[in-house]
Amino acid sequence: MENKVIIPVWTDTVRLVKSEDLNHHGTLFAGRTAEWFVESGFVSAAAIINPKHVVCLKIHGMYFTKPVGPGQILKFSSKIVFAGKSSMVAYIKVTTGIDNESFVNGFITFIHVDETTNATPHGLVIEPQTEEEKALYNQARELRKS
Repeated sequence: MENKVIIPVWTDTVRLVKSEDLNHHGTLFAGRTAEWFVESGFVSAAAIINPKHVVCLKIHGMYFTKPVGPGQILKFSSKIVFAGKSSMVAYIKVTTGIDNESFVNGFITFIHVDETTNATPHGLVIEPQTEEEKALYNQARELRKS
């Protein structure tokens, strides 16, 4: 398989925080956030490779910076920032509402699999262009050691 150099772009998904998304403190439940977080990363992977061959391996961390209440609108922005032989690492940042204030961010590793869910090479190469992309690429590469 010949490698294909790609320059991923940001993909966005938007969510409205409703009462059923809240925890016992009346703020956004971390489990619901994790669901949307993984979904956002999956969308960025599916933008560059057939989604039927993508599975989530690991959430490396979701770092919450503030609570979120009902009625707020969240924007999940994700991008594949690193590709190994069969892995892809997405970076996800979440911002709140109109003020675009950061709420949570982190990384997720996805694996390219065959029909029997065995890891298989995807042939993708990420070439970071900007300083931000280079920094995210290096952070994601370091996650392989954890």
